[in-house]
Amino acid sequence: MGMEQAWVLPAIPVVLFVLIALFNGLMPRRGDFLAILGMATVVGLVFLLLLDFTGSFRAGEFVPGGSNVFAFDWINIGQGFFVIEFSTYVDAITMVMLPVVTIVALMVMIYSTEYMRGEPRYGWYFAVLSLFVAAMLTLVLSGNLIQLYLAWEGVGLASYLLIGFYWERQSAAEAAKKAFVTTRIGDVGLLIGIILLWRATGTFDIQQIIAAATSGQIDSTYLTVSMLFLFGGAVGKSAQFPLHVWLPDAMEGPTPVSALIHAATMVVAGVYLVARFSPVYAEVLVARDVILYVGLFTAFMAGTQGLVSNDIKRVLAYSTVSQLGFMFVALGVGAVGAAMFHLFTHAFFKALLFLGSGSVIHATHRQEVEGLGGLRHKMPITTATFIVGSLALAGIPIFAGFFSKDEILHALISDGPAWAYLVLAATAVLTAIYSTRLVLLTFFGKPKDQHAYDHAHESGPAMTGPLVLLAILATVSGFFVFDQVGEALGLAGGIGALVYLDQPHHFTTLDWTFAAGAAGSALAGVIVGWAYWGGDAKRAVGARSWAPDLHAFLVNRWYMDHLFQAIIDRVILGLASVVAWFDKRIVNETGVDGGAQTIGYFGYRLKFLQTGKIPNYALGMAVGVVALTLIAVGG
Repeated sequence: MGMEQAWVLPAIPVVLFVLIALFNGLMPRRGDFLAILGMATVVGLVFLLLLDFTGSFRAGEFVPGGSNVFAFDWINIGQGFFVIEFSTYVDAITMVMLPVVTIVALMVMIYSTEYMRGEPRYGWYFAVLSLFVAAMLTLVLSGNLIQLYLAWEGVGLASYLLIGFYWERQSAAEAAKKAFVTTRIGDVGLLIGIILLWRATGTFDIQQIIAAATSGQIDSTYLTVSMLFLFGGAVGKSAQFPLHVWLPDAMEGPTPVSALIHAATMVVAGVYLVARFSPVYAEVLVARDVILYVGLFTAFMAGTQGLVSNDIKRVLAYSTVSQLGFMFVALGVGAVGAAMFHLFTHAFFKALLFLGSGSVIHATHRQEVEGLGGLRHKMPITTATFIVGSLALAGIPIFAGFFSKDEILHALISDGPAWAYLVLAATAVLTAIYSTRLVLLTFFGKPKDQHAYDHAHESGPAMTGPLVLLAILATVSGFFVFDQVGEALGLAGGIGALVYLDQPHHFTTLDWTFAAGAAGSALAGVIVGWAYWGGDAKRAVGARSWAPDLHAFLVNRWYMDHLFQAIIDRVILGLASVVAWFDKRIVNETGVDGGAQTIGYFGYRLKFLQTGKIPNYALGMAVGVVALTLIAVGG
């Protein structure tokens, strides 16, 4: 399979969605085996695609000769005036995303066969998973903005269906609506940005738009506004401030869904979008600064919230928001390779952590970490793999997160303001602290709920198998930073040489001084976490009582949800009531009903002129003639 046939990748899960959605009741095991077999096929095809991709390098340069593009006209209006193509485009950024989406999706599907067993909508669950994967693959492979936008909305639809999978629970239904509405706000910005770019260039083709923007064919101010609107879509989908509020509530969906959609794939769509247009953002530094500061604030804010959350999945959700902030910080200083590298490693260790939390919930039917404890004795595989994921998240050598975070921090201190580096470094320490807290409260210490502990057990092989594989990937994927590893895989070098767009960033050895500082700060975070939450966690309890207002501020999510609710109640609903009054009184009662009633009234009065008596009609005609004569003479 070559790069020109990349369209086959989303086509397979689309067919599976239709088959499983319509006929799962007639299939053995409700069609789960079909979804897994199809996903395994897609993973195999991705690696065949990777072979063709590596064969397109000449002297370290990607020279595909057009073989990485497939396109045909889908809509053509006015002989080329308005053209929408179906197109696929494969390059280094695409090839970073494809293994992430497909491998994590396959692991989630295998895991779900045990976790979701017995669910009444079991077949529908696997159908919608296939729909999501199809939409995400289409998004990643899209060569034009209209196709990307349709896939973007498809991802949002699948996310809505999966978050609200347990629709009979009001909390799940509300979370699904919140996610759908919040991300729509960003999607409107994305659509406006797409229209502005088409208006300036006359095309939806992404590569042509990038070429026009970088060659100075678009006015600077116009381009800045367009790219800020485009970034608005990324803010919504990737849960950045202020549209971050939907993601923690999205944990109402099944835990495997959280691993797939809200850790590894959907939420990084915004990162992918900005990375795809990074040559354009390099031309509009104002927009790039906005990306940097939004990412920096989001990373720090979400890190502080993860420090106090009691729900195991919400801690990981806040962690996801924070790590996405890290990626946007890298994009904000132009370090596209560092952002994509952290996206790559984060997908594996965060999917591992979510699936590990699902294993805990499946075994104990509890997800409040302060009610767990001691589970390492009952769940050794889950404990070991969860610790691996936590070490990668904390940035401890030699795990994957260490290398990718180190790249981001190095890029920030080289090209960003010093204070921004200090904030992000402090956020990295916070990450290590809440990662340690999560492990200690869940797996160590004495059981807080004896009943849950007594009934806890290790999960079956369908769940522990993906955990082990993801733990391996969370350990070794960080070494892809080194040129030697990339060259061994047939690429031009490590991920820096592969993805950096302006010039290759070759990486052969560590900056040991900088790496030691990053490792030391991560270890310091682990030590602080152990000191506060180790044993009976007396220090943590004391700190909570020492600063109750600060604790309440963090527990209430910086009161962002309260702020949004106040805006909705006092501003949006207030404006809505004014619009409703105008619609009712002016438009309906005055404009529509009033006009009809006025005509009816005059019709009613005029009917009395029809008397049926000839002298009356003659008098009317005479009066009319006199009136017309006076008008004529007066004129």
